[in-house]
Amino acid sequence: MPDSRVASRRRYLVCDPRHFAVRYAINPWMCPDRPVDVLLAQRQWRTLVDTYRAHGHTVESVTPEPALPDMVFAANAAVVVEGRVFGSLFLAPERRPESVPYEAWFKAEGYEVQHPESVCEGEGDLVPAGRWMLAGTGFRTTPEAHREAQEYFGVPVIGLTLVDPYFYHLDTALFVLDAENIAYYPEAFSPGSREVLARLYPDAVLATREDAMAFGLNSVSDGRHVFISPGAIALAARLAERGYVPVPVDLSEFHKAGGGIKCCTQEIRS
Repeated sequence: MPDSRVASRRRYLVCDPRHFAVRYAINPWMCPDRPVDVLLAQRQWRTLVDTYRAHGHTVESVTPEPALPDMVFAANAAVVVEGRVFGSLFLAPERRPESVPYEAWFKAEGYEVQHPESVCEGEGDLVPAGRWMLAGTGFRTTPEAHREAQEYFGVPVIGLTLVDPYFYHLDTALFVLDAENIAYYPEAFSPGSREVLARLYPDAVLATREDAMAFGLNSVSDGRHVFISPGAIALAARLAERGYVPVPVDLSEFHKAGGGIKCCTQEIRS
């Protein structure tokens, strides 16, 4: 395929994992008895940040708080569209305090912030995709939050139902490649939602369960480069066939908490 994919520069918000740990279990990946190597997690995270910057992207950071071990998963804190921030209201009580430092960071940067009234887990379940926003529900974010986001942003929201607890957030089962296309794992969705995705994206890149379980769909794309788990070998090959450039980044230590590249990356769309 001709080398026709074009990267666009992005601005990302991240949070240092110095306090990362698995202290509770709120998804099937989490096991508090399984030790976390914090030094390895920090090395992996720094590699991700360095890789973003090496590809021309801006990376900014929120200061982590000791009592919030999942604060490293910046994507869950908000969704940002055209400089407007729709914050988070986590389902798990353990994570609810995370919204405070993130909303404070955005306000200090001069952004308007709307705090949701319904359970909403940021870009974990609200994924801007060109003309509309794809929105996951079934495990975390509620359909009521989908409606709130649509009213706030004035962007059509397409609700999608997740059915596999291993893919509890939309960003574990789907990611946006560019303004026109996505990659996703069909079996993570209800039959009706699979039909919706097939209609909206007839040329989508489909992933296997093996790709998805390797966190291959918890990826970040700049339109050309796809920052992807090295374990998603088949998916990376399919992306390369379509003219994208896979950039493997190992965040395997974060898989112990059910997160990966995208979970650690909040995109600020100004």
